[in-house]
Amino acid sequence: MTNIVSGIKIPDSKIAREAAELVRQHESELLFNHSVRVFIFGAIKGIRHNLKVDAELLYVAALFHDLGLVDAFHTDTRRFEVDGADAARKFLRGHGIPDPKSDLVWEAIALHTTPGIPQFMRPEIALTNAGVLVDVVGIGYDEFTSEQRDQVIAAFPRGENFKNDFIKAQTCSALKKPATTFGTVNFDYIQEHDPAFHRPNACSRIRNAPWRS
Repeated sequence: MTNIVSGIKIPDSKIAREAAELVRQHESELLFNHSVRVFIFGAIKGIRHNLKVDAELLYVAALFHDLGLVDAFHTDTRRFEVDGADAARKFLRGHGIPDPKSDLVWEAIALHTTPGIPQFMRPEIALTNAGVLVDVVGIGYDEFTSEQRDQVIAAFPRGENFKNDFIKAQTCSALKKPATTFGTVNFDYIQEHDPAFHRPNACSRIRNAPWRS
């Protein structure tokens, strides 16, 4: 794998290599390349804002952030973000990483699709979210130069139809456990696939609570 992309060194520690190997084993090229791009874009933003970042932890968070979409790490009752977060924490604990660091990675992954919160948290959490946002929906796209974007894409290509293929991967996961998408952006994948799907309503849930008033 390319060692330096757009000025960002890809972590090459034993843990980083084994994390990449595990994720490569289970994810499609589409998701793996996306995950590394998330790390690079996040790391570039971290440098731009002079943030003190543990590059290895950011890399593991980026690598594992979509692992909950694949069958080997899928559960029936948890959000896919939590499945990926659990896998990352288990991996890090298995490599002797103490809980404060493994928990930080867990939080970064669990919150990576949550709007309005990660950017106020620790850099590894904020930058995982920022990397996802720029690579998937283009938030922050213009903060990167065309040279930076081109170098990242050249090293880890998006493929010919990333947008639709990524939606398909997310939709496949969401359809397997629709109840986990309540209150999250993941519901949009189900709604686009099946507009007739009944969306749980927060107001109805409050009114139907067992309290008398």
